[in-house]
Amino acid sequence: MKSALIMILMCTSVVLGSASSCIKEVEPMNSINNSTMENGKIKITVNSQSFTATLLDNDSAKAFMIMLPLTIHMTELNGNEKYDDLSNSLPTNSSNPGTIKNGDLMLYGSKTLVLFYKTFSTAYSYTKLGTLDDATGLASALGSRNVTVTFAVE
Repeated sequence: MKSALIMILMCTSVVLGSASSCIKEVEPMNSINNSTMENGKIKITVNSQSFTATLLDNDSAKAFMIMLPLTIHMTELNGNEKYDDLSNSLPTNSSNPGTIKNGDLMLYGSKTLVLFYKTFSTAYSYTKLGTLDDATGLASALGSRNVTVTFAVE
């Protein structure tokens, strides 16, 4: 009986040992390939008008890109920005930019995504995610009311 038990344990050890060599690492579902991250380009669509933005190479922008595609209802604020609270917090590295530029895409706190459509001075701190390559027409596309905006990897 004892020798049979030892034999069973040895066989189990061999089977389990060889099975572990067959296990492959699986990439996370939301991982982004390197060429996409190197490019850093996203498409921002408002109504039927599209804009291209370039994201910065930082942890916040990478975490935001993983969330894409994303369609959100952005709220008007101060006649210069649209914002929405994201479902997840993103990493932050906030600082005061001094001047916000038309087309800046930033994070206020860790969850509030802000798209600016006018240039102005600010005392607030933000984490910059990126900026539109060409913000011409952004203010008129966003309008003066709340608006639905889609962000997608280009």
